[in-house]
Amino acid sequence: MRNKHSMSAMLSIGVVTIAATIAAAPSASAIGGPCGSGGSGSAGSMTGSLGSLTGSLGSGSAGTGSLANALPWITGAPNGALPVLTGRTKAIEMVTGPGSPNNTIERFNVSGTDLGIMWDNGLSGPDHDVLMAFGDTVGDCDTPGDDWRSNVLFRSNDTAIADGMKIDSSPLDGPNHSKEIIPGFGIPGEFTTIPTAGISYGGVQYIRFMSVRSWDEPGAWTTNYSALAFSTDNGENWELDPATVRANTEGLGIPGIPAVSPINSNFQQSAFLDGRDGYIYEYGTPSGRFGKAVLARVAGADIRNLGAYEYWDGSGWSPRDTDAVQVIKAPVSELAVQWNDYLNKYVAMYTSAEGNLVIRQADQPQGPWSGTQTLLSGITLPALYGGFMHPWASGQFLEFVATTWDRYNVIYMRTDLNGLKMASSDSRDRPDPATTGEARVLEVTMPEDR
Repeated sequence: MRNKHSMSAMLSIGVVTIAATIAAAPSASAIGGPCGSGGSGSAGSMTGSLGSLTGSLGSGSAGTGSLANALPWITGAPNGALPVLTGRTKAIEMVTGPGSPNNTIERFNVSGTDLGIMWDNGLSGPDHDVLMAFGDTVGDCDTPGDDWRSNVLFRSNDTAIADGMKIDSSPLDGPNHSKEIIPGFGIPGEFTTIPTAGISYGGVQYIRFMSVRSWDEPGAWTTNYSALAFSTDNGENWELDPATVRANTEGLGIPGIPAVSPINSNFQQSAFLDGRDGYIYEYGTPSGRFGKAVLARVAGADIRNLGAYEYWDGSGWSPRDTDAVQVIKAPVSELAVQWNDYLNKYVAMYTSAEGNLVIRQADQPQGPWSGTQTLLSGITLPALYGGFMHPWASGQFLEFVATTWDRYNVIYMRTDLNGLKMASSDSRDRPDPATTGEARVLEVTMPEDR
């Protein structure tokens, strides 16, 4: 996602103003983002600088990819800087972009992207994969438009996950070119469509995505809606279901969408969890990085039926969405939740207010959740966000991915969980290992040095 900077980080960078024109979807490009200059001229000339769009870019939209009401914060071109860290968490490799062993630039024309939400596709034999959904993506930064896409998908059947994550394939729309899998409904005011959660049920893949209406102040954005897209062919093609729209604004103009309800704003971003009890659990958070998490559950077969969802009300499950209560206190940013067999706990991973990647632990999906433990510090890895766990992680080590805005690429990480088990009733937050001296950056290696 764009808008990843803290204000202090942005102010430390020289500011330039980029003039722009609004282009129409679907080939419209996003100005700014990971390429810096919006795709015109050399991306290298923008490295290390910050751009801003001043004034209003218009009140309408030509569909996904247009620039109406946009305020993307601009840095340099994508890079593959890999940190060498002390402490229990290590950076293993770049999953995407320059320096990635997956050669995503040459194979998929993906030079910059973020998130990397992972889930098991539930299939068997040679089709058993981990699917990995990414947000705003660019290809060649020296071409007009940067070959920008709202989202792309990778597949991996790599079972040796301790030393990295091999990408095997991606849905393509041309030679060596990952396609945008979820274009959105193309309504006025739809700037981009970003996956926030993925899960499989009965061999069908589901992605909950958010439609971004505008990028606001840093860490905040406004959504039109969230909705489900589904795929019956292992992520190759996706269909949007209007009946699953949780509208965040009135008058979207999508035929057949449910009405705006009080709970919709709390489910603009999601995290899915297979509860191993016949239910799919969906954690919801509002637009941006500052909201609380609430919780719903639904029988897997009814995932596309919003009327079948039940909501945790603090003591039980209610059919009324207005009864939903907080299960993880604010601020919760880009949440992921899964069962961990080593800790024998559910683990919730998200970015904290301090810019740290933290986890909490619980015995039940609804909690209570323990205090936080920092796996990655924003001190050692500035501009950090978006931690998503590998669904095949097992045993003493937890594999996950994280993104930093300055790299605008996804890093594969691995944490030693020995000694981290916490009782769910233990609400005390543990200290940041960067402040205790346990974790620090020894060096940063560039692709040409590896």
